[in-house]
Amino acid sequence: MFKQKGLLIVLSGPSGVGKGTVCSYLREKQKDIIYSVSATTRKPRVGEVDGVNYFFKTKDEFEEMIKKDQLLEWAEYCGNYYGTPRTFVEETLEEGKDIILEIEVQGALKVKEKYPEGIFVFLIPPSFAELKNRIFYRGTETEDIIKSRMSIAKDELQMMKYYDYAVVNDEVPNAVKRIQSIIEAERLRKDRILPYYEQWLKEEL
Repeated sequence: MFKQKGLLIVLSGPSGVGKGTVCSYLREKQKDIIYSVSATTRKPRVGEVDGVNYFFKTKDEFEEMIKKDQLLEWAEYCGNYYGTPRTFVEETLEEGKDIILEIEVQGALKVKEKYPEGIFVFLIPPSFAELKNRIFYRGTETEDIIKSRMSIAKDELQMMKYYDYAVVNDEVPNAVKRIQSIIEAERLRKDRILPYYEQWLKEEL
């Protein structure tokens, strides 16, 4: 059986839509997908572990990674840096393993410039009112931050047009099933399979 390169799956969406929860559930249900751990300068939330949820960096450490071109993408969001370490992603794809990036919208669009063949999934809330409720009941943000996140979310929702798929996160299990269907269909795209068969035909001749 031929060996394809791994799929690069990028999951993003507005703050509070549930990216982290959906990504965690997807990883539980589909063990063959590798999770790319992002780096950030924001403070850990309760229960978050360095190296598992994020690589928590100081501002100076993060800026050093930028200077050394160690990030596939990076962006500043609500006063903090977020970025994707480059080497791990590239090596995983070459090994034929699928990898998922759970990143902010700004970062996702930068990745798309470098990897247009990636699978870009935009997670959306059932309604804008529901999105506001999720951010409010998270209980980790001040009122000013909530207002800031809602304003940014409006801008981010307009970025949906640059993605390949839009998945409603009404119930987490349902959202994950939709993403799994997308991944399975993408694995079967002729554009991904045809090059290997063309090579075989040349060898036979």
